[in-house]
Amino acid sequence: MIAQIFRVQLLRLWHSKSDLVLTFVVPLAFFSVFAMIFGNRGIGKATPKIKIAICDTVRSEQSSQTIQRLVESASLRAHCSESNGEAAVELFSQAKVADLVRRGIVNVGVVFKPTDQIQILADSYDQVTSQVTAALVQKAMVSSLVAAPASPQPSDPSASQVIAASSFPSIPSNFPSVPSTPVPLAPQLEIVDVMGGTKSNPAVTMYAAGIAVMFLLFSMTTAGGSLLDERENGTFERLMTSQLTIDQLLMGKWLFMVVLGSIQVTLMFIWGQLVFSVELFRHWDGFVAMTTVTVGAASSFALMMASACRSRSQLNWVSVIVILAMSALGGSMVPRYLMSPSIQAAGLWTFNAWALEGYNKVFWRDLRVSDLTMELSVLTLSGFFFMVMARWFIRSWEPR
Repeated sequence: MIAQIFRVQLLRLWHSKSDLVLTFVVPLAFFSVFAMIFGNRGIGKATPKIKIAICDTVRSEQSSQTIQRLVESASLRAHCSESNGEAAVELFSQAKVADLVRRGIVNVGVVFKPTDQIQILADSYDQVTSQVTAALVQKAMVSSLVAAPASPQPSDPSASQVIAASSFPSIPSNFPSVPSTPVPLAPQLEIVDVMGGTKSNPAVTMYAAGIAVMFLLFSMTTAGGSLLDERENGTFERLMTSQLTIDQLLMGKWLFMVVLGSIQVTLMFIWGQLVFSVELFRHWDGFVAMTTVTVGAASSFALMMASACRSRSQLNWVSVIVILAMSALGGSMVPRYLMSPSIQAAGLWTFNAWALEGYNKVFWRDLRVSDLTMELSVLTLSGFFFMVMARWFIRSWEPR
């Protein structure tokens, strides 16, 4: 009997396309997605340059040499305005550098201060870039100090400045000799978080949108599957014999899904506000704008998938593969700054990436609705395109 039960289960698995796909195809698909995201990092690939903005309030020879070495670094790219181009290094005010970091135009700001201090203005959303930049700035400082000309011996030896031994790594025995005269004190490095330091709960704020968008897609796909249920039980044919048109059916279901999805996302963020200190009500206008277009696009996408599938079971396994793949590439599972440039570019073909970028601008960067033009436009056009495709797929359902 045990062998007979085993045989029955094996035959049931063999004849169930959805179970076969979920058991054998989905793991391979996601292994491939994450292998593409992480597998080629640092192997035969050029490391993406870190975009920096520079402010020099010191205007000394040492700061100029340090800036020149930063610009020459293969790992950094200094930000210049469009009018200035790449011909020369452009220096900004400290307020401008902080604003560029806050808007996400540059990854890091480097500020040379007259108090023998260099500030690294960082965005803690990317927790790796600031540390890499700090190491490169320290390397440039050491190079500029070693290459600096010898300064005159002060009359009072006690007044000479010396380099703190703890500021630099140990010097190897074959290191080239330097002048015996005192070297100016190396500026201290300070990493200043211009974004996360203002958040009540930065970790939750960072990932709230990714979770909300991924589960929104699953919920909308479940709701959109009612189309297939109606087709399988004969309700669709009866509806088509009435005065109802397919366009009215699609728009009615889309409107219901938009309302349902908006309530779901709003409840998630209200829960985040009450329990995890996500600042929802302070960003209410941006939240409403982003939620409206994101839910509209997700509803259209779910209707497109439902109209393209032949059964509810087929929709279930197709939606699992597509939504999880889109979530991985779009940043819901893995922060996009950890991905290679090619994978980041591929992620822009998913509307997850645009939705997450819009929500991050609202909740993380504290930007206004007027700064969301690109994200709102892409999501609106995506929703319209998905709805057109849903209408094109469902035309085969019409009775002949």
